[in-house]
This record gives sequence, structure tokens and C-alpha cells, in this order.
Amino acid sequence: MSGTRIKRWLNMHGKEFLADGTLKLEARQQMLAQGISEGAIDSYARRLKIKYDEWKHLDETDPEPWPVFTAYDFFTPTEKQQFNPDGSLKPEYRESELALGISENWLDEMERRKKLEVDNYNELSAYYAQRGINFGKEQMEERLAFSLTYPQRVKQMEQDLRNCEEPSSLPFDKDTSWF
Repeated sequence: MSGTRIKRWLNMHGKEFLADGTLKLEARQQMLAQGISEGAIDSYARRLKIKYDEWKHLDETDPEPWPVFTAYDFFTPTEKQQFNPDGSLKPEYRESELALGISENWLDEMERRKKLEVDNYNELSAYYAQRGINFGKEQMEERLAFSLTYPQRVKQMEQDLRNCEEPSSLPFDKDTSWF
């Protein structure tokens, strides 16, 4: 997806800055009213404009990869046997369950819930894409991180501590005695 860095920049700074990376007049006036000097405001605006220009250049010359994940990618193997990518029940599954005596109402409810889940995923994905965030990729990375075994997570945390990662991003409290 093109422009993901700029979308993130605007998501972070859009209240104060225009879409071209320049400081909004009302933001400048508010800063002046708070007693911030013209020089400090100009310095702040210049620094953020430089960052904006860097990110814009990167978006143009080296776009970030944007792997596309659908809700179906997060279905369990069993759900993939039961449901189509849009959340509707597969006809063969519906028929086999009806033959086993499962009620039509229950199957309709299963389908309704799965379609709602797919719709929610699609809405979140679109919402975050507008802000330059790949929701599906983040969900997949989170799922993969949870799938690591406990010893792997401990080992990863030790590496993260050596790399001076932010403590809030660590899976465990860094002051735990077994470290």
C-alpha cells in the first residue's frame, strides 16, 4: 500500500499539521497563546517537516511491503472446512450437519456469527489501512508470537532486554527473579 509512512505520520501529527507536512495556523496560534516562542515553534515545525519529507521520500522510493490477510487466513482448520471466506456455511457442511440432526436455526446462527466476525475484521482492516497500519499483518504477527513456546518467549525476552527494548513491549516483567 502506497504512502503508509505518511499516513502514520499524519495519524500521529494530523491535529497540528496539514496533509503536506506544514504546521497548521491554528496550531501555531495555540502554541503562541501557551507562551511558546516563534523560534521554538519554527524549530518544531521544521523538524517535523523534515521527518515528513523523509517518510514521503521513503514511501515513494522504498514502499513498505503490505501483505494482505483476510479474515479467512485466521480461520481454524475446522472453520475452513465449515465456512467459505465470506463467513457463509459451505453447502456440503450444512447438508451433512442437517443429516446429523443439527437444527437449521443453529446453523443459521453459526453462519450469522461468522459473517459478523468477517465483517468486523474487514471494517477494522479498512479503518487501520486509512491510518497506514496493516491490521492483518499485525494480527498475524501477534498470533505467531503467541504460538511461541514459553522457553522461546523467555529467550526472546532476554534478547529484547539486551537490545534495550521498551519494557512495556516485553511479554514478562523484566524484574522477575528467574532472569
